[in-house]
Amino acid sequence: MSPPAREEYARHEQANVMLARVAGSLYWMSRYLERAENQARLIDVNLQLLLDFGDVSDELLKAHWLPMLRSSGDEEQFFKLYETADSESVTEFMTFRGENPNSLLSCISNARENARQVRDQISSEMWEVLNDAYLFIQGANSKQIWHEGASAFYDQIKRYSHLFQGITVSTFSRNEGFEFIQFGKYMERADQITRLLDIKYHILLPSASDVGGAVDTAQWHAVLRSASALEAYRRYYVADVFYKKVVEFLIFDGSFPRSLKFCCQEMDHLIELITDSSPEANKAPAVERFRLFLEKLSNLTVDDIFTQGLHEFLDSSQVEVGNIGGHLYNTYMYFPPVDLQAEIRFHQQQEQQQQ
Repeated sequence: MSPPAREEYARHEQANVMLARVAGSLYWMSRYLERAENQARLIDVNLQLLLDFGDVSDELLKAHWLPMLRSSGDEEQFFKLYETADSESVTEFMTFRGENPNSLLSCISNARENARQVRDQISSEMWEVLNDAYLFIQGANSKQIWHEGASAFYDQIKRYSHLFQGITVSTFSRNEGFEFIQFGKYMERADQITRLLDIKYHILLPSASDVGGAVDTAQWHAVLRSASALEAYRRYYVADVFYKKVVEFLIFDGSFPRSLKFCCQEMDHLIELITDSSPEANKAPAVERFRLFLEKLSNLTVDDIFTQGLHEFLDSSQVEVGNIGGHLYNTYMYFPPVDLQAEIRFHQQQEQQQQ
């Protein structure tokens, strides 16, 4: 390989690595901020739900909060730091503890750090919102939010996320970077809606005798509020909140932007855009598997899901969403460290063999 060819090869590889890093940073920036918004809403709704119940026992508090820890896989880490799962300990862990990778502090810090790495790719307004969110949560603590009102604090976190999304749509060019931002957002939403439903149906419900009772109705109201879906649900169904209709709405509604079907359809559209320049990539086994899942989702009914088992369906959906996300990450956003000198020697040997 001639010196000019070596230089060109090195530049090409470095460009690929840089593009992958930019895509990865934009993707994770979006996912982390979406996760922070979902966590803030879930914590706030659960705190309000406990207020509706009035005085509750330690056992009920534990049964109320443990599912949230389990759904994110953070239960083991929590009990390394706390002895009891109650409102104060769980909210502090899920909000401020840096040891928890899914805490609001960790998510917002990670979103900001990914944005910092691609500071020249995003608008100044996007950066300012993320930086403001970071400074806001850094300047708060659990005693302060309990004293001043937890709802106001978590509402502000949600507003930062909404503001960031609006500014992104208004200021970010419609290029590949925008596609990775959107894909990260919808992938996170799809994952979170399955976890939210699983928390309620599989663990939170105390017993079958509670189905249709006041506690059951209050909890399904909380599920809808946790997904910002109560008003949309009311416009669609009008009638009382009923568990099958809630599940049907949050899984199958093709117009609500947080339903599983809507998110998966958006992900499929973004996959087409991302893989547009490569027909082979658009027909990769992981992509075809995801589209088969989406086709099955379109043909299922809520009764089919309950026959199969809601928990089993949600579990398998999480696997499918994670599988396509992992495929796009490994294909477009992750480049292993490249030994350029070794690669150049390999190409030189190939050229010598062909001479």
